[in-house]
Amino acid sequence: MTTIPWQRFERAACDPALVTLAKTAALVEANSADYVRYLHGVFSDDAPFRAAASHWGEEEAQHGAALARWAELADPGFDFAACLARFRDTYRIPHGAVRSVRGSPAGELLARCVVEAGTCSYYSALRDAAREPVLRVICHHIAQDELRHYRLFASHFARYHARHRLSGWARFRIALGRVAESADDELARAFYSANRDEYAEREYERARCAARYRHLALSCYRDGHVRTLTAMIARALGWRAGSRAVRALQWSACRLWPVAHARAGRAA
Repeated sequence: MTTIPWQRFERAACDPALVTLAKTAALVEANSADYVRYLHGVFSDDAPFRAAASHWGEEEAQHGAALARWAELADPGFDFAACLARFRDTYRIPHGAVRSVRGSPAGELLARCVVEAGTCSYYSALRDAAREPVLRVICHHIAQDELRHYRLFASHFARYHARHRLSGWARFRIALGRVAESADDELARAFYSANRDEYAEREYERARCAARYRHLALSCYRDGHVRTLTAMIARALGWRAGSRAVRALQWSACRLWPVAHARAGRAA
């Protein structure tokens, strides 16, 4: 993140919706240390993966720092440190666990592949939606990092899957479950913690905050981003690229995306 051209920042080109999303993402990315501790517990006997997870966490924290700096330039009233403290006070993951919540180490790594596919497509979508040049650079760098992270977790998944194979149904169930968790408390809490002043008339309401976040985030995607996301998830599931099943999944996702966006808008 040392190559970001901060001197090119243009406040007039900042989209308020993207400022809101950048603030939210900064908190989630900056909270990576909890995930590293969780992964270290689950993979306590795998030194190579623990080292890889530590490096992954360092890069995620760098993403959070870059997004936070940009958000503070875009909105001088944004206090990242205070918002991050608020987020951590109200949301923690169970990093003391010694067993994966996915049922197995292989399942944990598959879920991480799904997350990295989501973040790669998400930051690509933010980059393409942004007019502000520095945000475009930041999101481009993060999207590239997330693609590398996807490949990292995929390589370790292949290693574990070779020893303890998951059925096709088990892989699909884990992936679908992790996609469904995008509506869980983490993003809603981060959205509220980062943007509480804009919604000061209300206390935290998980459903409303989750819907507001989804409505803003989904609006940034175009069909190309959705196709990339579904192709990456399908690859993690072991589906053949370009197969009829993958094409059907991409077609369905592109048709359902506007429906999900509209539904989130009504819920918000």
